[in-house]
Amino acid sequence: MNLPFAAAGLIAAGVLAAPAAFAEPTAKTLVAQEAAKAETAQTPTETYEIVGKEGKKIGEVALAASPHGVLIDIVVERGSLPPGKRGLHLHEKADCSDVGEYKKAGSHAGHGEGKHGLLNPNGPEPGDLPNLIVLSDGSAQAALFTGLIKLDQLKDADGGALIIHAEKDDHMSQPIGNAGARIACAAIK
Repeated sequence: MNLPFAAAGLIAAGVLAAPAAFAEPTAKTLVAQEAAKAETAQTPTETYEIVGKEGKKIGEVALAASPHGVLIDIVVERGSLPPGKRGLHLHEKADCSDVGEYKKAGSHAGHGEGKHGLLNPNGPEPGDLPNLIVLSDGSAQAALFTGLIKLDQLKDADGGALIIHAEKDDHMSQPIGNAGARIACAAIK
């Protein structure tokens, strides 16, 4: 084998491959690059304590702003809530100071901007969320998304709250879907 000819072949192969490496990116390559960046980017999350009927911590809620709403991750500790479906809403004030009642959290976030209920043809309100499913051991985990409200709206001057109710939300009845008393609260500031 003649070494100069072999080297010339490698150089030629490199030259032929070079235009593809230095070509203008296509829409497909730009989308792939952006997707790769999005996978590695960290979305800032803010974590808040969930307190139960006695005012003690029973879990946490983590919120992350997205371009189209809010990602909500909920973890409730074992033995903290009665098993079954529980109504879950975002409320208008970051006030859980009336332990066990949690009425100081106010109405649902965006109350009056439509009727209550994810199934209501005249709804939903911005604070409406799916039910939280509590397991037989009293724990719960949920990963939710709402496009009905943005995090900066929830964290306005008086903040907001995540409220867990004693009963399931039927997503139709007014004003709270027959969800019953407020049994847990997380102040979102």
